[in-house]
Amino acid sequence: MTIRVLIADDHTLFRAGLRALFASEGDIEVVGEAANGEEAVHRAVELRPEVVVMDLMMPIMNGVEATRELKAKLPDVKVLVLSMYDDEEHVQRLLASGASGYMLKKATSDDLVRALREVVAGGIPLDPSVAAKVVKDYVRRVQGEEEAGQSPELTPRELEVLRLIAQGLSNQAIAEQLGLSRKTVDVHRANLMRKLDLHTVTELVKYALRRGLITLDEDSA
Repeated sequence: MTIRVLIADDHTLFRAGLRALFASEGDIEVVGEAANGEEAVHRAVELRPEVVVMDLMMPIMNGVEATRELKAKLPDVKVLVLSMYDDEEHVQRLLASGASGYMLKKATSDDLVRALREVVAGGIPLDPSVAAKVVKDYVRRVQGEEEAGQSPELTPRELEVLRLIAQGLSNQAIAEQLGLSRKTVDVHRANLMRKLDLHTVTELVKYALRRGLITLDEDSA
């Protein structure tokens, strides 16, 4: 399957570099480019890519606003943020807006291609230099919260699926690891989101951290 990609960045040379990188991969096709967030939204609606590689700081509409508007118009599109900023605030804002991953522009070519494929598979690629910061920041926020009696009852299988989702595995990878069909994992995932009233993988990760289903080391490994 060919991965259709839209590149959104206000630097022409950087877009050209990404286009050349992705063109060298047989399963990735760059279907368009955008020089600002507003253009990225319009082009994505027009071209319907699987993934938008989104810069954070762009004119007219920044990456946070563009991601939020894009996900409202095209809920199934994946947004892979590619930024030079690694602070928790920017990362948290992008993830809360619906981004599927966050990589830094200093990442290697192999890491960028891997991250692109990972978001398509349902994972949440985070650059190693920001992953630990994000998790630690969240842990600090939830310290002292009362958890007793606040969680709905989950089956042992649902807890197992939740733990693997929170570790960044795609539904297909979870199915293979647990010896289940992909359709069964899809059903478990839908049931988890319904029972917990959560709507994104990021929220599931945070819930799993709060409940101790995964540890800081597991999540940032």
